[in-house]
Amino acid sequence: MTGTLPYFSAAGPVALAHRGFSRTGLENSLAAFRAAVELGYSHLETDLHTTSDGVLLLFHDLTLDRVTDGHGRIRDLTADEVRRVRIGGTEPVPTFDELVAAFPNTRINLEVKDWHSVPSVVAAIERHQVHDRVLIASFSDRRRRAVLKQLSRRTASSAGRQANALFLVLGPLLSVRAFRSPVRAVLRRALRDVDALQVPVRYRAIPVVTPGFVRRAHALGLYVHVWTINDPAEMHRLLDLGVDGIVSDRADLLKEVLQSRGQWG
Repeated sequence: MTGTLPYFSAAGPVALAHRGFSRTGLENSLAAFRAAVELGYSHLETDLHTTSDGVLLLFHDLTLDRVTDGHGRIRDLTADEVRRVRIGGTEPVPTFDELVAAFPNTRINLEVKDWHSVPSVVAAIERHQVHDRVLIASFSDRRRRAVLKQLSRRTASSAGRQANALFLVLGPLLSVRAFRSPVRAVLRRALRDVDALQVPVRYRAIPVVTPGFVRRAHALGLYVHVWTINDPAEMHRLLDLGVDGIVSDRADLLKEVLQSRGQWG
């Protein structure tokens, strides 16, 4: 691959622990991230929301209701109010600051979940100077670019829904001589600040990660990371296709698969 950003310096496929690693539902808790790090993971995946008073939290949902003993939208609550709730009834909702301090040698895939979090994400990255350790992701390309635009220096970034869809639709035309140059120009512009395509195996009935998809991404210097893969046979199949990373809830199984292939660590 052509990328030189420190986030992508791993020699082989990247294993990303999805919201850390917990078999008991403690997703995005420091306990889950610690479990992944203790397994040997260097890359963690997490989600970002911001409280009403500007504290950046690691949490997937808009509301606390699904995984904690609390209720309400995070953006409507203060940090003190969120500190009182517990994930799975036992673990506090961690802040970005706590994650960075607890695991200083990890790299972190950051999913920016809402516009309210853009200023706090920028401020946190600048405050800790972790530009080399993070990848900025979002389903919204506009939101992702809003973060990138305000940073003092480059971080890694993955395509949002629109850019991924454009690549999926136009990519096959790169093999047609008459369309190759204009399509390449359109894709390079759309993907100008993108280093990775982080995608599902399929979107509804539409196959996404195919041999051609991987080949075309690599031809443009892009990494392919696939989410969220928990079945060992599927992990092997995707690695055989040449994907550059796998995001998994089952960090334990993904590690075993990579070890069996001599691709761990």
